[in-house]
Amino acid sequence: MSNPAAKNRFRKITLLTVVLLFLTILAGGVVRSTGSGMGCPDWPKCFGGYVPPTEVSQLPKDYKEKYADKRQEKNQRFAKTLDVFGYSDLARRIREDRSILVPEEFNAAKTWTEYVNRLVGAITGIFLILSAVFSFALWANNKLITILSVFNVFLVGFQGWLGSIVVSTNLVAWIVTVHMLLALAIVAISITAYHLAKTIGRPPLHTKGIVKVMAFIALLLSVVQITIGTEVREKIDSVSSHFLGGYRETWVQHAGDIFIDHRNLALLVLIVNIMLYALLRKGFYRHSVHQQLMSFSFLIIMLQIGTGIALSYLALPPFAQAAHILLASLIFGAQYYLILNFYRSVNGQGVRK
Repeated sequence: MSNPAAKNRFRKITLLTVVLLFLTILAGGVVRSTGSGMGCPDWPKCFGGYVPPTEVSQLPKDYKEKYADKRQEKNQRFAKTLDVFGYSDLARRIREDRSILVPEEFNAAKTWTEYVNRLVGAITGIFLILSAVFSFALWANNKLITILSVFNVFLVGFQGWLGSIVVSTNLVAWIVTVHMLLALAIVAISITAYHLAKTIGRPPLHTKGIVKVMAFIALLLSVVQITIGTEVREKIDSVSSHFLGGYRETWVQHAGDIFIDHRNLALLVLIVNIMLYALLRKGFYRHSVHQQLMSFSFLIIMLQIGTGIALSYLALPPFAQAAHILLASLIFGAQYYLILNFYRSVNGQGVRK
């Protein structure tokens, strides 16, 4: 059996890891909203160094051609990988798309925004490794804790590789969506490991089937909404390119049906969560973790609606874009943790008798 100190250490490290994962998502949202994704044209270094330049004079005169050639080589390797897995049409488009090889002018603000994003990601990766190492102390209690923690390290390594592809292909649309969904998967695994460690020795909770079903529907809607949200952002990027960055106040109206679908689905998300909240108020004690998580979810949903309104009517301010991504991720995390607590609760209060 593992000692209490080892359990407590793992819980603290994993909880901090979850916080850092959300911070990483926020940093990524800032990069996306400020158009800083190509601030560092190479990966994992930035302009060939571990600390990026602050002025263009610090770069060689041929830096644009140099990094364009490197991206060309990486894209060719990525296209070959796609061929192996049967995505020949996509591989052909990547090979033939010359626009992804057009370098951007050096911009210190964008470069350092992307660099900070990578630093946050690197620190998060270190804590994921620490979480995996400390999880072995709980092997005797629940082997799944260790398995998930170790698997997450490999998953975040794949996420890092995918991040390099995002840079290499100048943010090819579908890769950005996969990148976001994979980030949510990493968050979910860390939350699962934390919950398993918190509920060691606790009895199972008997939650009504209708409550579980409603919670799963709410979680599924959140994932769909996040997926559509990334596609909305990709459409906005296309509109922005069409207008050469101008006429920002018209971007939303030119986004088309996908923006309307995203907005309408938000109403369905709200309705389903209201229904779930009603079920929880009826079936769980007031101070149970379930009602606390649902109250937190509602607060975040309200803030999410507020940022959505700001995006729609204030010409897509960058701060609202980054906040919108973070809030959506927090809703997902809270809903997922709520579902885990339907099976074993982290506190003593739960289902009403």
